[in-house]
Amino acid sequence: MASTPTGGSTSTSSSGDPLRVAVVLGSTREGRFGPVVAKWLLGHAEPRTDMDVDLVDLLATPVPQALPGFGAPVADADLALLREITPRLAAADAFVLVTPEYNHSYPASLKNAIDWHNQQWHAKPVGFVSYGGISGGLRAVEHLRTVLAEQHTVTIRNTVSFHDCGARFDQDGRAVDPAADGAAKSMLDQLAWWAHALRDARQARPYAV
Repeated sequence: MASTPTGGSTSTSSSGDPLRVAVVLGSTREGRFGPVVAKWLLGHAEPRTDMDVDLVDLLATPVPQALPGFGAPVADADLALLREITPRLAAADAFVLVTPEYNHSYPASLKNAIDWHNQQWHAKPVGFVSYGGISGGLRAVEHLRTVLAEQHTVTIRNTVSFHDCGARFDQDGRAVDPAADGAAKSMLDQLAWWAHALRDARQARPYAV
């Protein structure tokens, strides 16, 4: 994985400040459904007084396409891209990944964003909102859990998933099943608990890798 000098692993917010939550929109495919799902999630996260939310759209804020070889310097063009995204991941106290399922897994764009960063993920919680066909993107989430364990994250048990996603939202982007709203609250509540606990721990002592 690449070493990026443009951001660290911990935020500078105090324990009484709102949690900084980066919502990472993982799909960059043309005609993607992800913005509908992300906007719906933001409708639940942004009104919370305990969270400041930052939408990190990997289409609008891309990462470089290819990792450099081990020990090789990062090219200037790649550094320019990383300066747009790495500080935002570094500042986050927690993450929510909004991901579709492609071929029983998650998008290459999301894997690239994970691989280009290391310390920015350490000792932080990650929640998931997935969408897709019959499986609702849950296979993508299970793959992400194993990858993010290598990045020293804590993944949230409760997830939000939408199977047959195109039929799960009305024309205004609202979820047609009220249970989805309860699932979002449950996931965000768990995310907040872990984010507070881990932020306090990082401020008390450096995370040991």
